Amino acid sequence: MTGTGEGMRMIKTPRLRLHRWDDRHREAFAAMHADPEVMADYGGPIGRADSDEKFERYVAAQRDHGISRWAVETIDGAFLGYAGVMPRSSREHPLGAHVEIGWRFARNAWGHGYATESARAALLHAIDDVGLRGIVSYTSADNARSQAVMARLDLVRDPARDFTTLSARGAPWRGLVWVVPTGWPRG
Repeated sequence: MTGTGEGMRMIKTPRLRLHRWDDRHREAFAAMHADPEVMADYGGPIGRADSDEKFERYVAAQRDHGISRWAVETIDGAFLGYAGVMPRSSREHPLGAHVEIGWRFARNAWGHGYATESARAALLHAIDDVGLRGIVSYTSADNARSQAVMARLDLVRDPARDFTTLSARGAPWRGLVWVVPTGWPRG
């Protein structure tokens, strides 16, 4: 990894680079969020204004907390998607304030192990460099791809924390919760 804490600019893995957000990522970020298949678990694609708002939330989280989703690129600089630990400070969320590991990738990046590789690197950074504990992840019951990533990351299913909330479109959404176990990745 390059740098530490709030000053960290990039995390490197053998195949990927996790970068802090900047404007060069904005167009690809919006295109990914406009893809109905990529956004199926979210209830469908989001428009440019909502995508820009989400982008700015990620930039602000990196600036204010030193953690966020990271822009994931190939070593050649091609945008693939994002992965990272995001602070969720809303007390209105069914889990209350928490930190969550999550990811989303453009369709052409599916099936290559990028989500697992980048999420593992982001978790290592959040735990080892930032000192976070109690990290959770959640997805819908029909999102088998994300559940497979959670299993490959050795996260532990915690059905007692499952929740239902309203999606961005106002429809009920059921979240299945997984937790990063104490001692991860060694325990």
